[in-house]
Amino acid sequence: MHVAIPLYPRFTALDAVGPYTVLAFAPGWTVTFVAAEPGPVTDDQGTLTLIATASYEDVPRPDVIVVPGGPGTMEAMADEALLGWIRQAHEHARWTTSVCSGSLVLAAAGLLEGLKATSHWGILEALRQYGAEPVSERVVTEGNVVTAAGVSAGIDMALTLLAQAADPTTAQAVQLVIEYDPHPPFNSGSPKTAPEGLPELALKLIS
Repeated sequence: MHVAIPLYPRFTALDAVGPYTVLAFAPGWTVTFVAAEPGPVTDDQGTLTLIATASYEDVPRPDVIVVPGGPGTMEAMADEALLGWIRQAHEHARWTTSVCSGSLVLAAAGLLEGLKATSHWGILEALRQYGAEPVSERVVTEGNVVTAAGVSAGIDMALTLLAQAADPTTAQAVQLVIEYDPHPPFNSGSPKTAPEGLPELALKLIS
């Protein structure tokens, strides 16, 4: 199973690296970072750079697409090279997925119209502008399209995908390998549970 993760300037690192780590551990799966041209692509903090080892043309028909989100999403939504590759690859892919605001990139490519989808809570309602039905859930599966909520939800999405594409035992083994057994120190990972005023503060961090 070949997974392609497109990179664009100011992507959020964990959006890409979380699913990469899960899926790269799966037996028989390979993951390739792609971009318009092979080379370095820097994340939203400006301090971490990943190398795209292939161009979009090099990987026209991946089995799985994972589109990360990040502050660079707006530019990505206007990137016709990226959108065109997503549309073409989606026609042949077994699964097309996104993490965080990456769902807006899928929406801009015309892939979410009439579908339920999720994204980061701060921009969830923006999906409605593209004909999608926003759903406040960690992972949403609609046919062969799988969207994940914000950032860390990409790990959940990748494990969910792996269970469906391979089998639950493989997914559980990978979960154990990466010791994904979260016990966060605070119950503030959702606007539903966050203390009053915290969502506003959180949005300032990404504005």
